[in-house]
Amino acid sequence: MPSRDTERIAVVGGGPGGLYAAALLKRLRPGREITVWERNAPEDTFGFGVVLSDETLGGIEHADPVVYAALSDAFVRWDTIDVVHRGTTQTSGGHGFAALERRTLLRILHERCASLGVRLRFRTEAPPTAELAAGHDLVVAADGVHSATREAHARHFRPTVTHHRNRYIWLAADFAFDSFRFEIAETRHGVMQLHAYPFARPSPGDPGASTVIVEMRDEVWRAAGLDTCGTAESAERCAEVFAKALGGRPLRSNKSSWLTFATVTNQHWSHGRTVLLGDAAHTAHFSIGSGTKLAVEDALALAACLEEQPGLSAALAAYEAERRPVVLSTQRAAAASLRWFEELPQYAHQPPRRFAFNLLTRSRRVTHDNLRLRDPGFTAAVEEEFGCPPGTPPMFTPLRLRGLELRNRIVVSPMDMYSADADGVPGDFHLVHLGARALGGAGLVMTEMVCVSPEGRITPGCTGLWTDEQADAWTRITRFVHDTAPGAAIGVQLGHSGRKGSTRRMWEGIDEPLEDGNWPVVAASPLPYAHGVSQVPQALDRGGMDAVRDRFTEAARRAARCGFDLLELHCAHGYLLSGFLSPLTNRRTDAYGGSVENRLRFPLEVFDAVRAAWPRERPMTVRISATDWSHGGTSDEDALAVARAFAAHGADAIDVSTGQVVPEERPEYGRSYQTPYADRIRNVLGVPVIAVGAISSWDDVNSLLLAGRADLCALARPHLHDPHWTLHAAAAQGYTGPGAPWPLPYRAGSRPPPTGRTDAPKPRLTLD
Repeated sequence: MPSRDTERIAVVGGGPGGLYAAALLKRLRPGREITVWERNAPEDTFGFGVVLSDETLGGIEHADPVVYAALSDAFVRWDTIDVVHRGTTQTSGGHGFAALERRTLLRILHERCASLGVRLRFRTEAPPTAELAAGHDLVVAADGVHSATREAHARHFRPTVTHHRNRYIWLAADFAFDSFRFEIAETRHGVMQLHAYPFARPSPGDPGASTVIVEMRDEVWRAAGLDTCGTAESAERCAEVFAKALGGRPLRSNKSSWLTFATVTNQHWSHGRTVLLGDAAHTAHFSIGSGTKLAVEDALALAACLEEQPGLSAALAAYEAERRPVVLSTQRAAAASLRWFEELPQYAHQPPRRFAFNLLTRSRRVTHDNLRLRDPGFTAAVEEEFGCPPGTPPMFTPLRLRGLELRNRIVVSPMDMYSADADGVPGDFHLVHLGARALGGAGLVMTEMVCVSPEGRITPGCTGLWTDEQADAWTRITRFVHDTAPGAAIGVQLGHSGRKGSTRRMWEGIDEPLEDGNWPVVAASPLPYAHGVSQVPQALDRGGMDAVRDRFTEAARRAARCGFDLLELHCAHGYLLSGFLSPLTNRRTDAYGGSVENRLRFPLEVFDAVRAAWPRERPMTVRISATDWSHGGTSDEDALAVARAFAAHGADAIDVSTGQVVPEERPEYGRSYQTPYADRIRNVLGVPVIAVGAISSWDDVNSLLLAGRADLCALARPHLHDPHWTLHAAAAQGYTGPGAPWPLPYRAGSRPPPTGRTDAPKPRLTLD
């Protein structure tokens, strides 16, 4: 039964979200008394054009056909995106946009509210929230990114406002672009970018109009002297930079100023009778055109929940439960897009088509597969430039590292199995585990971290390579892979647990000390992993470092004799070598601590010794943690310095992971959440990288590769779920080439079996 305790409603803020909420709530129950307070005049607005998606428009059409009809008459629609970079224009079609002037949108909503009997109080500051709540059944706070309502009750809403590094300004051009246009200007001050789209269609005597946003990094803004320019001069300077795109025409402003984008989140969206809506509750970067869209969708959901739920409290809880996951997903996509534009200079070297593909897929909402459906010609050209053989998806394009040619770009990521016998010998489990994934089509199958000494184990169930017995067992596995899955490569990851050693198996209590039989642990500094839980490690002295280095060297020689195709040095996740690299775990005051150059010294000594022992023709990679996800930890510049140093010493690729260095980390989990760190290393340094971290679909793999963000993609959990993940990815894409050959005994399974009867008669008649 719908709520009946919302008869008097106050709406703070007369933007699209607040106005549309008022109109919907009044339309659903005409007897309501609804008042909108807006401090500006009706004709006042900031910005120019508004973009709405077909999905949002569908919701509007269903909820209020009158508003939908008025919007449809005003919309400008287009489906192409132009990306202009270094004198070339790449055009991609099939995208579908609808935009209109913000003033037109507001006028439509003003008229709709007035026709329904909503009270609109312009040029009037809303009374304090507490006063409104005392006199109304519901207060809808739609008062924007600088919400006074949110700040007045900050201890209840618990907001976080994060300001970002780029500067941008909203401007307009008095003509209509014929597409959504991104243009890059490489000036003597640095890279500037233009985002432009039409919002008013041309007509006889009227050239139409377009929104133009100019954006750049703060240091570029200052170097160009724009920090001292007023609005008019800023518009003139921006028009000069993008004169060719504008055809020499001017730009105009509307109370415009240079801004830094603020991402708003709130732990709670309601407090008592007050609820946040739109930018007051959340923001998402303008580069995915989401602000008005989210506010309108909030209004739709709020109105629906008030009708569906029996009371106000239940309705507001249902509203937040419905909208929060959608908003968080949008904010993750927007954050990826925002970061892409912040880091745009690192992509300036890319060929024009790759650059355009990279830009189009930056938020991960547009991917290789749906871009191929939208514009197959553009996508095919990008694939050809990448080097895909005809009919070959990017992930099945081979890659050479030294003398090793990988048949495809899929890596089975190292995964600790904790299933060795007490002497660190891999057994039948490892044969089946690694052999199955090699048969499953991956180009490279990696072992778990293979420990170089008994005291270098994480748990008693970890494998090793410090004895000939262990080497014999590994030889059995590499021989099986090479003989039974021809073309598959197998790599070994060598590591030492450091302060994270002498613990129970994961399922017995991750990172918890053994109940008995503990062995002493060593580290860069005498800091326990978990204070009060883990044992305090002994800081390695020069003799201890020499002994560890020699253990790595001996293990590398054994690995070569075992027949491994590739060796990876584990310098990530808080294990011994990682512990030297991170400033959170290395507090040494000697030549091995302090600056990043000093912290690198011992890991590089180990790398050099291993590289000298490892056959020259076989590649060697290094896994690093590019961030510790903790304040004071490894910085972006540290990660670049670490990757640069290993590459200079002969690493053939950097395997870029993150975190697991300190227990108090706060990762920003999400789809492909670690790949931006690999992307940065690859595009700043030009070093081949392996990307890891919640990459779960073949579509994401293809997108990352074509965009130039990774050379190889390592997947862990998908290969636990499906050992034949790579073969199934090939089948899903209709690929049958040499990059993913089905083993002969399995070939009959290359097509999925039917799942049930499919020949049932179809209904001839549908009755209403």
